[in-house]
Amino acid sequence: MRTETTRCVVVGGGPAGMMAGLLLARQGVDVIVLEKHADFLRDFRGDTVHPSTLELIAELGWIEEFLRLPHTTMPSVTVNLGGRAVTFADFTRLKVRCPYIAFMPQWDVLDFLAGKAAAYPSFRLLRSTEATELVTEDGRAVGVRAATADGPVEVRADLVIAADGRHSTIRARAGLRPVAGSPPMDVLWFRLPRHDGDRVPFFQGGKGALISIDRGEFWQLAYAIPAAAFAEVKEAGLPAFRERVAELAPALRDRLGEIIGWEQVHQLTVRVDRLPRWHRPGLLCIGDAAHAMSPAGGVGINLAVQDAVATANLLGPALLRPGVPGEGDLAAVQSRRQLAAKVTQAFQVGILRDLYPKDLSDDTTERVPPIFTAFRALPPLRHAMGRFIGLGVRPEHIAG
Repeated sequence: MRTETTRCVVVGGGPAGMMAGLLLARQGVDVIVLEKHADFLRDFRGDTVHPSTLELIAELGWIEEFLRLPHTTMPSVTVNLGGRAVTFADFTRLKVRCPYIAFMPQWDVLDFLAGKAAAYPSFRLLRSTEATELVTEDGRAVGVRAATADGPVEVRADLVIAADGRHSTIRARAGLRPVAGSPPMDVLWFRLPRHDGDRVPFFQGGKGALISIDRGEFWQLAYAIPAAAFAEVKEAGLPAFRERVAELAPALRDRLGEIIGWEQVHQLTVRVDRLPRWHRPGLLCIGDAAHAMSPAGGVGINLAVQDAVATANLLGPALLRPGVPGEGDLAAVQSRRQLAAKVTQAFQVGILRDLYPKDLSDDTTERVPPIFTAFRALPPLRHAMGRFIGLGVRPEHIAG
């Protein structure tokens, strides 16, 4: 078995892992990021880049270059129910350089971060390298074993960061068990061609809820259904599914016939959970590995990036000193970030639940959700919600 040695190994090349690896390497820490795929081209990942993440990229001095990547922007979030519309979150008053959400394919974001990280001599990205085992000695994590096309490799490190998502292999190998919440929905992702002149609301409630993201040449669509209801949707058949979508987005009715098989509809089984303890000696979990988020509000990516920034700010100095980061160092990251995760999950599972149908026959246009009424009656709430969604409970900033 080939052996690599580094100060820190990051498992997972998603937003949390890439940002953590980049920022640690920027401080001069020797870091290896393991990505199980050969590239980042996975469709139907979260593609929202919130003002908080755009501000971090601006702090790094890369915002103009970043915004040259293909993207669309949304300065406010509007929810439509039964012909009534209300602005749910307004980002325009945020004191940031980019007061809007940018919709950008996640593979472009990750390629951008990987390219910037590659400029630092202490950074290495190992693609097609899937972590399979956590290596421990005397109760402390000291590295991981991974499978590659050229055979197994063992990466020895003074710190292992698990950023390998909501189904984290390394978290499971460490014996860390999340506490699950009750997700309000599952999501069916698909895409349809976009025509000039299309007018489709961002969020349309009714029998189900449809989120429509303008990708320029196509619409990326997310049809939200009650949790675990996909089998019932499939049993009703594709024509019934197409009709449900058409009722929510009549402008797309003329092209729904292009969905000819369920293989074009990708199910995201929503999980909302979090670890009571994010660490054990030599190991820290961040991002979805520490707290899986619902797609509601699109905040998962940005919360994961903020975890990565806090990790680099707090652990970078420890990794530049002799010795290994102690339990107190790892606990400091959890202490700083766990309240933001808890509050955000409570918001997703509790307050936003009323925007989504309780079952497939439920029509949210027949009742006005309390949160919808509140935002119609109290317009200043839209700016408060813009700050909550756009910046998060505890915004992070690049140290140094």
